[in-house]
Amino acid sequence: MTDPLGLIGKSQIQRDFTPLNGLQSAEGQQQGPAFNEILKQQLTEVNELQRDAKEAVEDLAAGRRDDLESVIIATEKADVAFRMLLQVRNKVMDAYEEVKQIRV
Repeated sequence: MTDPLGLIGKSQIQRDFTPLNGLQSAEGQQQGPAFNEILKQQLTEVNELQRDAKEAVEDLAAGRRDDLESVIIATEKADVAFRMLLQVRNKVMDAYEEVKQIRV
């Protein structure tokens, strides 16, 4: 099972000490990909998972596939990935609303 957002499999300690992506060091070198690039990549991966799940369901309905378990697993993967991405979007929108409320 792939992790669309890359959050599963790393310990909390590793996540806490990983440098922020997209920031530049004092020498001006890029430390990693920017947040928007990572988000675009994850959107593409979630889209592929949903497309694979849809194809698996269509194949099952048409009789080209007979393993129900793999169809269920594909749909669950797509659902979990989409819900995770939706939560990221919700957190970004909450942060945006909070920043909007800041008085200058």
